[in-house]
Amino acid sequence: MPRGLRLEQIGVTEAMVASYADFIWEHSNNVQVRHGDPVRLLQFEAIERQPSNLTDQQMAEILGLSRDQVLQIRVTLEARSYHRHRYSRLYELGGHRRFRSERFVPHESRDRYGPEAMALRNSLRYDPALVRKYIENGCWAEDTLTLWLSRNVARDALRLAVSGPSGELSYRELAGRSERFAQGLRLLGVRAGDVVSLQLPNIPEFFIAYLAIARLGAVMSTVHMPYRSAEIQTLVKHSRAYIGLSRWKDCEPAAEVLALRGDLPALEHVIALGDPVPGATSFSDLLRSEPDLPGDLGPVPADPFLLLFTSGTSSSPKAVPLSYQMTLGNARTSAPEHGLRADDLILSAAPYTHLFGLYSIHLAMSVGAGNLLLPQFSPPELLAAIERYRPTALFTAPAHLAALENAGLLESGDFSSLRLVVVSGSPCPARLARAVAARLSNGAFTQLWGMTELQAGLFTRPNDPLEVEAAGRPSPGAEVRIAGLDDAVLPADREGELQIRGSLLFPGYFRNDEANRGAFTPDAWFRTGDLAIMDASGNVRITGRTKDIINRGGVKYNPVDVEDLIGAHPKVLQAAVVAYPDPVLGEKACCFVVVKGEDAPTLPELCAYLTERGISKVKLPERLEIIDAMPMTPTRKVIKARLRERLLGDASRPPVRREGDRR
Repeated sequence: MPRGLRLEQIGVTEAMVASYADFIWEHSNNVQVRHGDPVRLLQFEAIERQPSNLTDQQMAEILGLSRDQVLQIRVTLEARSYHRHRYSRLYELGGHRRFRSERFVPHESRDRYGPEAMALRNSLRYDPALVRKYIENGCWAEDTLTLWLSRNVARDALRLAVSGPSGELSYRELAGRSERFAQGLRLLGVRAGDVVSLQLPNIPEFFIAYLAIARLGAVMSTVHMPYRSAEIQTLVKHSRAYIGLSRWKDCEPAAEVLALRGDLPALEHVIALGDPVPGATSFSDLLRSEPDLPGDLGPVPADPFLLLFTSGTSSSPKAVPLSYQMTLGNARTSAPEHGLRADDLILSAAPYTHLFGLYSIHLAMSVGAGNLLLPQFSPPELLAAIERYRPTALFTAPAHLAALENAGLLESGDFSSLRLVVVSGSPCPARLARAVAARLSNGAFTQLWGMTELQAGLFTRPNDPLEVEAAGRPSPGAEVRIAGLDDAVLPADREGELQIRGSLLFPGYFRNDEANRGAFTPDAWFRTGDLAIMDASGNVRITGRTKDIINRGGVKYNPVDVEDLIGAHPKVLQAAVVAYPDPVLGEKACCFVVVKGEDAPTLPELCAYLTERGISKVKLPERLEIIDAMPMTPTRKVIKARLRERLLGDASRPPVRREGDRR
């Protein structure tokens, strides 16, 4: 090992060697060639023809690794190619440098990555040809949150970073508080590569904790605010520490996690924000720590920094590791496409515990813009934040906009400050898209499609014509295609599965080989599970989910058009159509409805309504269920898996009122 250090002190895994070895071997000026070396043979013409190679430090900056990591990979390659002795304290010198004791950090003072951290790092494995491609095209660069924060402080330390009901923080103040909190976490024992779970609303402390975790080279894993013990136990199993509120609504999140510690062997610390919680560490106490972090401490772009979980709309949540290179590179290259600038103030109605909310943070930090906080969504609070603080960009979901409209606030509100609205989470109904766009006197209505596995994959640009059903074109560094059941590429205007690859895409789920086997095609395209149509210009329209296809007697159809029509019925607030088993036809369609008023529609009434609007008989729902509310993810997607569970008679689910079958 370089200087006698252990692999777990450097954080090099076999996946990293496989991913970066080709580049390092080709470009290093320290690789020793034993036979046929033009330098040894004094072949000057051959020497002049040789490419100008790089030092370990130069390669580290290009690849997004630390110098020690490049050195270790180079030494590993040399050890596998040649027989030689190791002089550990001299390997790092190279380039005729002389040994000095102050350059050598004692081994015992170096941190170590824990087994869980090394396993997480080893899950980030890339094709070496793609590593080269992403570096050369600029999609992967020297991007980390710590570097971005330092850059924004250097550019304009007093520029607004965070604003909201609890006050404002400049970039200098945010950097200072996150540095103190990072010191507090380090004193608790949090180290590079450790996973820290964060369950906080959109408040300043979310930023402080997120940036502090990043400062240590640790990994953040978010937990949505509505989640309770059953969900938390699954999501926190990889975490060494948890940060949450003492009290939220009628719950006590920090105390609930403390009660789970017996079932969470990796969890060592629970940190509570708010009133003291017995057995928990105070967030405020950590924030009072005096910064004294080692000078060489900090992340590099190749590091994992997020471990997020899929929303579980159709299956159990899967763990998704994301590196700075893929995720911040996606934000940095996409910010100009959104038209974002340093003088923007960005408001996210989506929670920061979701990647769409984090995307708004990443975009803001990439250009040095400000972030406007909405701690809890309600239509009046969203409108009040827009009218009071005058944000220039709004990141929101269709459900948020529909709630504004249903409350009568879309027509009455002042949205003149908004230059940009980015809508994501689910396809926005065409009527709602037009209604919102009409209220933007100075701004553009755009839509975005993304996933936990890749952040922002498609979006419309501000100067695009209003295509109310379009998810847009690929983000920089992304490629998409529409494929049939056999993964064959379909021509334009044909519906199939949306598949994607590129610099933004995760390399695979963490410790989930079964999911990984079905997630990628043999030629390494990611199967999104979304149905889509792409036109000849490359614009994509999301039409549904492959798992939502209903197979009625061999006739397969996508229920999204039925859902859209029923959703526009005057008695219906929200509608979802799912399949249920039938012994004769295989599957039939059930429509779940949330009623707008007191008068609920009947099944014959809805079928007549659909027939009048040209829906074929085979697509008519054959069962109607009236429910009080749809099961939703925190980003306002309908969880159809829970609706199917209700139809299968899961006694643990709340009862529904059945209106009968259509025969």
